[in-house]
Amino acid sequence: MEGNPNGEEPTSWEELYNINLMPSEIFLKFRKQIQGFRVGVNFELCNAPINDYHAKLVLKPLSYERKWKLIYEPFYQDVQLVSKKIPVTKFLNLQVGVGHSFQLHATGWKWKLTTCLGGDGISRIRNKTSLGLCPGVDFRFGWRADYVLPEINGGLGSEEPLFNMNSGRLQASLDRVEAVFTHGDGE
Repeated sequence: MEGNPNGEEPTSWEELYNINLMPSEIFLKFRKQIQGFRVGVNFELCNAPINDYHAKLVLKPLSYERKWKLIYEPFYQDVQLVSKKIPVTKFLNLQVGVGHSFQLHATGWKWKLTTCLGGDGISRIRNKTSLGLCPGVDFRFGWRADYVLPEINGGLGSEEPLFNMNSGRLQASLDRVEAVFTHGDGE
């Protein structure tokens, strides 16, 4: 998203506007609802920056007031108890968790502060969009857009040119694709 090092405007539209539709993460999730809980098996394939594969077992309450979820990663022998995202402000969320690695015989905690906005002098939007294909089958898409809005300015009787235009920039990408298969309550 940064300009040319010599301060010149890029010469082509491809340098200004780039949209990448190849996701860096692909998730396949199977969920079963049992007596007020959701049990899930997640298979996560990560393409970038390195090829990696994760499998996770997830347990969380179905109630709207749920405050936690339990995650077990069998390959790494890690278990984590993670809070739901807690709104700190309208655009800022906090999530905390405690975990144990059976492989390393270590227990620790972590926290994460997230927002859908932000960037270093660049505006950024991150969002998830859901598409329900049929009952029990959903697709979710995580996408990101970094942008600098176009700007037109000018002046008369000053050092500024009469008309000046900065064409802006856009770098958008489809970062994550999830296929979620949910089976109803087994009571």
